Amino acid sequence: MNVRIEPDRRAMSTAAAAHAAGSIRRAIDRRGKARIVAATGASQLDFLAALTATPGVDWPHVELFHLDEYAGLPESHPASFRRYLRENLIEPTRLGKYHFLDGEGNLDEVRARVGRTLAEEDVDVMFAGIGENGHLAFNDPPADFETTEPYIVVRLDEACRRQQVGEGWFPRLEDVPDTAISMSVQQMLKAREMLIVVPDARKAAAVKATLEGKIGPAVPASILRSHPNVTLYLDEAAASLLDPATRKKLSVNS
Repeated sequence: MNVRIEPDRRAMSTAAAAHAAGSIRRAIDRRGKARIVAATGASQLDFLAALTATPGVDWPHVELFHLDEYAGLPESHPASFRRYLRENLIEPTRLGKYHFLDGEGNLDEVRARVGRTLAEEDVDVMFAGIGENGHLAFNDPPADFETTEPYIVVRLDEACRRQQVGEGWFPRLEDVPDTAISMSVQQMLKAREMLIVVPDARKAAAVKATLEGKIGPAVPASILRSHPNVTLYLDEAAASLLDPATRKKLSVNS
């Protein structure tokens, strides 16, 4: 795993966006299009703003897949990930094609339909974050590392739901849905390249567990260490709990 530590959130987002734009361009040059998966949430806002402002990306040749979505939440809700992607990625770029997870539909039918389309070809690059509890997408601990289904229906743990309240998406814990559709861990790992963008001190404990702990379902993001092409972008706040030996061992660039 390559780890990049930048001085602050802005520098981290700019560096990650430049990397992401290059990956998209290379995929389009190689096969005429790029398939991407984009994450949502507060941690990704600056990164997506920098990415959509980057010139020279042929967005009409980009196909977007949805990473996860709450069950039962309308797209009009401020916390809807469909709304988030539309406002922060699709509308600014007018990218070519996108596949939403409709959390208001029949969850099994939705995940099967989008999963079939996703499985038709490889994902060139995935953008994701790490949750305060170490989750990847909505795969909370202990995550299912075994299922090969592209999307699964999951129950959200309290730590994950509290994070959503803390980030301001919902006013109260009881307002946060407890069920969601999530891309599975094994499906995420099928991406040719993964860019993981993680700012803020509140993620520092999860970053430390991801990089220094045992690889296992108790820390879902730890599985990233098994992927051959991952770059983890951190700001200094998110990296603040890492041991110096970790930085050296992982060939950290900072």
